[in-house]
Amino acid sequence: MEEAAGLIAPAATMIAAMMTAANLGARVTGSGFVVFTLGSLAWSVVGFTSGQTNLLATNLFLTLVNLVGIWRWLGRQRGYEDGARRAAKRSRIAASPSLFAASALGGLPVSDIRGEVVGQAVDAMIECESGCLSYVVVASGGLGGIDETLRAVPAAMLDCHADGLVLLMSAAEYEKRDTLDGAAWPARPPRGQIATEALLAPAAAAGEGPRGAGKEVAHDAAQG
Repeated sequence: MEEAAGLIAPAATMIAAMMTAANLGARVTGSGFVVFTLGSLAWSVVGFTSGQTNLLATNLFLTLVNLVGIWRWLGRQRGYEDGARRAAKRSRIAASPSLFAASALGGLPVSDIRGEVVGQAVDAMIECESGCLSYVVVASGGLGGIDETLRAVPAAMLDCHADGLVLLMSAAEYEKRDTLDGAAWPARPPRGQIATEALLAPAAAAGEGPRGAGKEVAHDAAQG
């Protein structure tokens, strides 16, 4: 038994660590804690049979922690995700706007207007007063978050779908947008060229514009 436990314990611990670190949803994370529990029980057997009291005590405690993790992810959090998933599914067949869970926004694939994948959504900022989506931060390039590039895209320039976000622009236009410092996101949605043209169009049609409006819009576009 000691030999079998000695083989199972490290293998289960390594597999569980990868499952939980991947953060692939409540089911995978919760299953990771199940494997962690198997590993901590195996380590407890090793500690008991070898007379290592500290190893035994530590892993008995970790078993309790892992059981809490199983309840937290396979019980509580999975219930939340299932509820959101069912609501989104029903909305697609009902006479109502399609829905998707706000918690699922981070990690959604983002493609341009031609269907070319440009990155994935990292997070979004919501206006407190209106409750409306202000802008979405999209990450592109890099590997595993290393050397990735962040850009803010206003909600008006996005089309939302249950399986991803679609930019109302080409990949080339998206790449022309200013990049963000990872710790300094804008306080308002960046306007960019598309929004600038939309703001200037009414004034151009009338042959005039508000005094100073052109400078303000140009400045906002440069900042956006």
